[in-house]
Amino acid sequence: MNTDTAEPRVIATEAALAFLAEIKRDHPEILFHQSGGCCDGSSPMCYPASDYRVGETDVKLGEIGGVPFYISGSQYAVWAHTQLIIDVVPGRGGMFSLDNGRERRFLTRSRLFGGGVACPLPGA
Repeated sequence: MNTDTAEPRVIATEAALAFLAEIKRDHPEILFHQSGGCCDGSSPMCYPASDYRVGETDVKLGEIGGVPFYISGSQYAVWAHTQLIIDVVPGRGGMFSLDNGRERRFLTRSRLFGGGVACPLPGA
């Protein structure tokens, strides 16, 4: 993993951390994987840790609320210059994500390291 910056690669808003705590009450051992844009767009997907196999090329960006956050190596190469900001908005989560059915969903915003405006990832 590129460690050129002292800034964390992934952070979360207070609203996202509160929503994450709610999910952790039902599922204590979970992880995030940043979707690559297939079926659920570019949403951060939240899974029971025992139900998701982290791939050999996946990169651990860090943790939010004590939960590990991964992204595929190929997607990391494209987004290495950005900080991911996990937020929560009204809506339905990804089909297999633990935020589904809670009428709120996680959303990834991003900003360039060293400044820049936070914006949703394409397709989010």
